[in-house]
Amino acid sequence: MSNKQQPIQLLVGLGNPGNQYAATRHNAGFWFVDEIARQAGQQFRTESKFQAEVCRVQMNGQAIWLLKPNTFMNRSGQSVAALARFYKIPVEAILVAHDELDLPTQTARWKFAGGHGGHNGLRDIMAHLSKDYWRLRLGIDHPNDRSKVVDYVLSRPSRNEEIEIAAAIEAAIDSLALILQGDSQKAMNQLHTKRT
Repeated sequence: MSNKQQPIQLLVGLGNPGNQYAATRHNAGFWFVDEIARQAGQQFRTESKFQAEVCRVQMNGQAIWLLKPNTFMNRSGQSVAALARFYKIPVEAILVAHDELDLPTQTARWKFAGGHGGHNGLRDIMAHLSKDYWRLRLGIDHPNDRSKVVDYVLSRPSRNEEIEIAAAIEAAIDSLALILQGDSQKAMNQLHTKRT
């Protein structure tokens, strides 16, 4: 991956729709795009043709789409592909924020391409587009028992964990400008060495 890449045009937050899921760990991706919209003073609106809530923000002089699929996690790719194809956004210009079991709660990491690691949202996006999109991996920690993963991701983090995830999101937003302008290596250096 070169130092300069395709500028990001679409930020996707992964999660499940509905109030019963809003505060659960699996919705960390939603929290990321919600915070970007809040800082930009913009509101999400439902867009049925994309099966999603969408929002348009200006960041670093660029117009960026924010998207939260309303399809439930394991059908996220339908929504992402619908908007990307409608606006002719190449897959390399998409960044997907998602919860990550393999990172501790205070940690966020940028990553380009790769596998889905068992994450159903990433799996479905790969099925509809390809694996060649950016990811923001938001650590939610692991219950240390595979049989408990489903209940764990669909439950609410502790107050302390919420604070740590929010700090990781803030750190990611701080380095997002570098990703948006195509300087991924600098963005990774900034975020991956930051202590939140």
